[in-house]
Amino acid sequence: MRYLPLTDADRKAMLATIGAGSIDDLFSDVPEEARLPGPVEDLPGHQPEMLVERELARLAGRNLSAGTHPFFLGCGAYRHHVPASVDHLIQRGEFLTSYTPYQPEIAQGTLQYLFEFQTQVARLFAMDVANASMYDGSTAMTEAIFMARRITRRGKAIVSCGVHPHYLRAAETLCRFTGDRLVTGVPTLCVSPPTDDMDDMIARLDSDTSAVVVQYPDIFGHVADLSPLAEAVHAKGALLIVVVTEPVALGMIRAPGEMGADIVVGEGQSLGVGLQFGGPHLGLFATRDRYVRQMPGRLCGETVDATGRRGFVLTLSTREQHIRREKATSNICTNSGLMSLAFTIHMTLLGEAGLRHLARLNHARACQTAERLQAIPGVELLTHRFFNEFAVRLPAPARQALRDMADMGVLGGVSAERLWPGEPDLRNVLILAATECVSPADIDALACALTETLGTEYAGA
Repeated sequence: MRYLPLTDADRKAMLATIGAGSIDDLFSDVPEEARLPGPVEDLPGHQPEMLVERELARLAGRNLSAGTHPFFLGCGAYRHHVPASVDHLIQRGEFLTSYTPYQPEIAQGTLQYLFEFQTQVARLFAMDVANASMYDGSTAMTEAIFMARRITRRGKAIVSCGVHPHYLRAAETLCRFTGDRLVTGVPTLCVSPPTDDMDDMIARLDSDTSAVVVQYPDIFGHVADLSPLAEAVHAKGALLIVVVTEPVALGMIRAPGEMGADIVVGEGQSLGVGLQFGGPHLGLFATRDRYVRQMPGRLCGETVDATGRRGFVLTLSTREQHIRREKATSNICTNSGLMSLAFTIHMTLLGEAGLRHLARLNHARACQTAERLQAIPGVELLTHRFFNEFAVRLPAPARQALRDMADMGVLGGVSAERLWPGEPDLRNVLILAATECVSPADIDALACALTETLGTEYAGA
């Protein structure tokens, strides 16, 4: 749909209808000191459409595209190949025009794919039940903390230093309004083996702890056995919440449910959803049967109609639209429907064997990248058990190295200092992700760019 601005006659008719003399009258309740005295500075005036398009294209050309340059960014958002069939299918009219699932008699298609999505997530996490998705991984984690408080009637959650700091910031913001207390560890602790972080969390456990929150693999890429942590958490009457930001990893490593997790949440962007400049994404949420009535969000169920035919409905009315707000398990009124559909289609196309093959490709590319970087003098590998993401310590500040590599056309990862500003011990730490989209030529370009940036002679040349 093209944007067609209103004419002067249109504006006059609208103002006359509401009894306003001018557009300025609409802002009469805004104090004078809060208004801008004139146009926003540095914002150019209006231009013909063709010139605007040309200027926007020029600005877009300053970006380094993930699809056209060697790309090693991760930290919660990953570049995977999304088959063209996914985008084609989600744009079919049956999905684009689907009605709200509150009317099951005319929304069976929507309810069915959400039910299948729930099944896929539950099997992926090795949990009993999953909901119909949430906004994103960070809000899903926060809702899990709220859920743990309702179940345990305790108000303190211990959050691993290996949890994505942006997830933690989102939780801290929302917990300001609920009274939940978050206890976090020292970020530098997670640069060492994850057992150190686990020992620290176990030592913090007490009778006020509602849950322990841990990321798997963690922000530095560590893959750890969570079973000992689960046993310690349960011994204190608390719950174990596991955050998964890279669901493709579960095609190769043990599922959280197999290690004693009570609630598993995460980000589903890796499957079916592109990077898209940061969103929209979708949150994944799964739990045990015994906690299902405390689970937030929508839940689709399978049933039979009056004639015995298979059908689908929304079940468990636990949200504020149906009951008193203070008794609601969630104030989320929707789910990421289109994104969960893309996830479901991609997962269906892959199947179990396809997901395992995709995971092996990711791990192989990451191993090749790590081996290549280790050959550069001064580069130290910090993550030794990883899936497709790992951290290295450089002999120079990572942020400057990344800027220099970007000037050479290589997007070389994420600086840990960007995630934890002001942490001097993380200044030289670089976090890289290598997916199936990374080619051997990309790895060569990364190694050469980093070598040149560090001013060393590449030992593997």
